[in-house]
Amino acid sequence: MSKTISPWLALAIVLTAPLLSVIDVFIINVAIPSIKAGVHANDAQVQLVIAAYLLGYAAFLITGGRSGDHYGRKRTFFWGMIGFTIFSCLCGLSQTPDQLNLMRFFQGVSAAFMVPQSIAFIQVLFSDSKERSKAIGWFGITLGLASVIGQVLGGYFSGGHFFVPGWRLIFLVNLPIGAISLLAAWLYLPETERHNSTKMDMSGVMILTIALFCLIYPLIQGRESGWPWWSFALLIFSGIILWYFVYDQRRKKTAGKAPLIDTDLFKFRDLNIGLAAVLFHFMMHTSYLLLSAVFLQNGLGVSPLASGLYFVAPGILFTMSSVAASRWIPKYGTPVLQIGIAIIVITFCLQIMYFKTGASIAILFTLQALYGLGNGLVLPSLLNITLRSLPPQFAGAAAGIYSTVQQTSSALGICLIGGFFYYLIDHTKNVQQAFHYGLAMQIACLVILSILLMLLPKKVKGASVSHVAE
Repeated sequence: MSKTISPWLALAIVLTAPLLSVIDVFIINVAIPSIKAGVHANDAQVQLVIAAYLLGYAAFLITGGRSGDHYGRKRTFFWGMIGFTIFSCLCGLSQTPDQLNLMRFFQGVSAAFMVPQSIAFIQVLFSDSKERSKAIGWFGITLGLASVIGQVLGGYFSGGHFFVPGWRLIFLVNLPIGAISLLAAWLYLPETERHNSTKMDMSGVMILTIALFCLIYPLIQGRESGWPWWSFALLIFSGIILWYFVYDQRRKKTAGKAPLIDTDLFKFRDLNIGLAAVLFHFMMHTSYLLLSAVFLQNGLGVSPLASGLYFVAPGILFTMSSVAASRWIPKYGTPVLQIGIAIIVITFCLQIMYFKTGASIAILFTLQALYGLGNGLVLPSLLNITLRSLPPQFAGAAAGIYSTVQQTSSALGICLIGGFFYYLIDHTKNVQQAFHYGLAMQIACLVILSILLMLLPKKVKGASVSHVAE
């Protein structure tokens, strides 16, 4: 391992973690009909193909972030990538819905250990605020591009004819990418300082995992089962456990122990507002990509491959607007994000207007592209806004919290907005009407996001996360 490695090469290596992890969220969307037929699943089971991954991801992200501090970020990244690659292959070999969802859960757990190291490595590798701003920008761009790449690959594999069913290649494709990333990390990625003087808070891990499971599972399975009493009981129980988790973390902090979450983090105002903004944006973003993929295929009769290709233009415009936003935000501040939100809202309103009896290819292509343009002004910049006020010593814990909220938000978007979408399809047999109601819920998320951004200071001074919030 070279000690003089360029930080940008190290960044390129660790960005394979968010790239693969996010691709594996969105690559499923376009392939849902093929997976459903391939493993003979029902609607709730195919929702779990997405949500089980997000559940394992969200439940262990804070643990993953703290593991990097405790055991070393290179080691944690390396073993997380190994697990992710292995469980990806096992997903591709699954024969039943239960096998697939179990492997997806452990695939998500593996992702939870490798992804936070990317954010933490940025804090370590880039001490200059301008360089760190660029690095964080590339992290955000990677997240957005991965969501689009996932849609395209999902359409290509599920709509093609190969030596194995195409949906299996959706998971097996991670093998060569993971192998290359592991080799590069082994040879070039530097190890970071370990902080292993205290024990890991394993009881906190278990409490948080149980709380998130009790929140996500009934939102998915409850609808399919007709909302039995246990679904509401679990939801109430999840709230009680989350309250106890916060109490437990504060108690351990007061006693001088090392809690899973340092509650001092939430003394930073920008972090709290930023996390709330992340909640509503990713609920909107993840559910929109799922709903639009299903609508294109089942509502407009578009093939899986063509459906995936509709996300190429949004990906290109997302990249362009993300790069532009990284330059504009230090000068103009949060109004740049507000412009992006306005573009997305206009796009959704136009989709409701024009997608009543079908749509021309030109209109469909244009509106999808405009969504990418608006989202590029918002999504990458949320990371800067959320983490900008934190001192470097909170890097690992903050990375885990940010990613936990992001993935939990995505899971909630699938459960709440996606669940309502499937409910309407079941009862009205009208995919277009269900899609319109889904868009209305996503517009509501964007309105709340816009209000939250108004509560933040207008100007963002670079992307430094080393100064204390006002």
